[in-house]
Amino acid sequence: MDTFKQISAFVNVATRGSLSAAARIEGVTPAIIGRRLDALEGRLGVKLLIRTTRKLTLTFEGQAFLEDCQKVLNDLANAEAAVSLGGVQASGYLKVSAPAGFGRQHVAPLVGEFMGANPEVRVNLNLSDRLVDLINENIDCAIRIGELTDSSLVSVRLGEMRRMVVASPAYLVAHGVPRTPADLAAHNCLSLGQQRGWVFRDPASGEVQTLKVGGNFECNDGAVLHEWALAGRGLAWRSLWEVGGDLREGRLTSVLDAWQAPPMGIYAVFPQRRHLPLRVRLFIDLLKDHYGRPSYWERR
Repeated sequence: MDTFKQISAFVNVATRGSLSAAARIEGVTPAIIGRRLDALEGRLGVKLLIRTTRKLTLTFEGQAFLEDCQKVLNDLANAEAAVSLGGVQASGYLKVSAPAGFGRQHVAPLVGEFMGANPEVRVNLNLSDRLVDLINENIDCAIRIGELTDSSLVSVRLGEMRRMVVASPAYLVAHGVPRTPADLAAHNCLSLGQQRGWVFRDPASGEVQTLKVGGNFECNDGAVLHEWALAGRGLAWRSLWEVGGDLREGRLTSVLDAWQAPPMGIYAVFPQRRHLPLRVRLFIDLLKDHYGRPSYWERR
């Protein structure tokens, strides 16, 4: 019981940002939450949180431990629901948000599968590239890719995604194959408007670098850059979820594979809730089952 209370306190503090907020959730005093954190760090022998009078900051070990703890608590909630609900089916209204392009290809089809298995659930799928406000817009679950910035939300890692430099075979025949990121200076690179650069990791040193690229076309819509790459107009830096089928069918070829950036996480995020509705838990489990399998991306 003490271990569970310590983990629960740690997760609540890390996601809420303060001892007092965590204390309100658990119905105890901030001092008790502080003692639970001290006991947890003492038992583990590692610092999880850096606490000052102004803010709380997760250490590297704390961030990794947080993801594991959230998974444990979510799995426990699922186990309790399976026992207490027995044969009761999921029902009610589920509102999901996802990035537009990713959502069309990799969320909408799974929503259909989910509704087939849970006919009593009505789903609203909101596809938008803006950062939605889950609480004010009454969204049960949002799918996000990459670094998470809102620590007030609970996150579950569903899988990971790689980005790569791609071009059509015709372009590479005409212009040559870049061997290092420095070679991109001699190529036409199709980039997002106001883009921050393409990210690479040195295969020898492991150092990650962001490289500004240039070309004759910029667009703030990644789908357009994808189409231009297919048409042989230049190199593009795209995600595997978008170009996996083109790579498999030979319409595009990846280059600089040894320099690929570290993979990004795919997450389900949702407001902090002590008892997550069964329909939300089942939907998250379905996404995790698919996105967590490399074979899912290989056949896309």
